[in-house]
Formats: sequence, C-alpha cells, structure tokens
Amino acid sequence: MANVLSFHPIFQGDHNRLCAGRDPDNEDLAAIKRAEAVILPQGCRASLYQAAIRYGNRIFPNYDARFAYPGKIGQSRLFEKAGVPHPVSLRYADTVDFIRRHPEGDSPFGLPAVIKLDWGGEGDGVFPVSHDRDLADVLKRLQAIETTGQRGFIVQQWIPTGGRALRVVVTGHLLEAYWRIAPTDEAGTVSLARGGHIDRSSDRHLIRAAESAVAAFCRQTAVNLAGFDILFSTDPSVADKDTPLFLEINYFFGRRGLGGSEAYYRRLIRAIGHWLRNGDTQAIKPERQIK
Repeated sequence: MANVLSFHPIFQGDHNRLCAGRDPDNEDLAAIKRAEAVILPQGCRASLYQAAIRYGNRIFPNYDARFAYPGKIGQSRLFEKAGVPHPVSLRYADTVDFIRRHPEGDSPFGLPAVIKLDWGGEGDGVFPVSHDRDLADVLKRLQAIETTGQRGFIVQQWIPTGGRALRVVVTGHLLEAYWRIAPTDEAGTVSLARGGHIDRSSDRHLIRAAESAVAAFCRQTAVNLAGFDILFSTDPSVADKDTPLFLEINYFFGRRGLGGSEAYYRRLIRAIGHWLRNGDTQAIKPERQIK
C-alpha cells in the first residue's frame, strides 16, 4: 500500500511523524488526511486517535475499545457488554459512593476480595483485602489518594488461581500466550515485575481455551494490540475450571515474556505488514502451534 503515515518511531512508513507528548498540530492533521493508512504508537493520546479516526482511512492499532471503555472501570463494563466470563466487579466513583452503598463498611461480596484503582498496571493500585481491618485501611488510603483529584475504583471478587495467570498478547493477527507464576496465591496481581516467573508449557489445553476466547473477543471488539490477563479458578466448588476468566486488558504491557523489546518490535513490524496487506479479515492465530 502506498502513502502509509507512521507515528510509530519503530515502523518506517512512506512518511513518518512523531507526536509524543503533545496533541496533533495542523501539519499532523494534513498528513493524516493525505495518508491511505495511519500507524499509531502505543502511547498515542486520545486527541491523536480521534484525529486519525476523523480524517484517516485505515488505522492501526484499533483503540476504539481503549478510549470508549477506559481504565479498569471501563473494562469491567466492556466485559459485561461483550458477555465474556470475568470476576464479579462492582464499580465506585469514589469512597463516598462506596460508603453510601455500604454504610456498614463491609465488603459487598465477602472476603477475600481485591480493590483496584481505575488506573495503574503491573500490580500498582491493587489492594488485596483479606480481613475487615484491611478494608478499612484501604478505604483510608483511597481517601488520601482522592485528595489529589484521582477517583474511581472497583471491588473485585478474588479468584483462587494457585498463584498464576495467563498473559495472552495480541499483536495484529498473532497471539502469544504464557503463564505468569507468582510466589504465592494471594489476592493480588501476578506480575513479573514483582517476582513472578514465566511458564510456557503447562496445561496447554487451558492455553488453547484462553487463546480461543481472546480471539473471539477481539473479533467482537476489534482490539488488535493488547495484553490480556486471563484467570482459571482452582476453587474446588467451581464446576468448570477450564473456563477462561477475563481479568484485564493491558494496552501497555511488558515485553519480557515476548523475548524482550527487540523481539517484540520484530513481531509488531511483521503484524503491521500483514495488516497493510490483508486488513482485518485474517483470523487471529497463535504465533506457534500449541500441541
């Protein structure tokens, strides 16, 4: 395809521009209008995406869901709308909203539970709640945070997982999945940045189930660049332990599990090239065959 405009510093288009840390200017808008396809960076602002959608023809990645359903509050709404299995999540505008709805100051569905700020990643802004005193302490912390102007959180059902979560990375038409294993099975987020490690081979039937569920979700929502966190419950009372539970969508995600930044960029360039040639018509598939 001719006349590809790239705002991504790694991908070389027919024309390249950088819009990092600023809103698009008139020259950016003119370039978008001339382009047949626009490649955006993962860190693109809403203003750049809106300009690309308004004036551009073909856009990669598709961030409609990211900006229509922002943060963890938005994602919980998106999971509900899409009808995919996910941990029960209740949304609160702030601590005043929580206390109004739960004047006794107790958890809405028992303990343990997890409280998550509307923003953050890799375990930041995640507060495990195992006891009533934990809940009171977390609410005090949230009240202090709210004095900075940041508001909004969810209270989420804790899913016992044996201390592991599956990361499924979607890069265009490609999928890559691997387990992230935590040192303990606590009511928190499994994170490589917090001492977790990678397992690529265990329970391959669960990996296949998660990949299939994520691919179907992406076909429904048009998400084509994100890292999904998927859980499988180890609760003995759960009838179907093979059901993937959608936990989070990470539009910014670590690259260690993908082989590092260079490997990820090679993968991204390959996916963009495929998208330019084929559009969004090709099925999403695993990067390598899982037997």
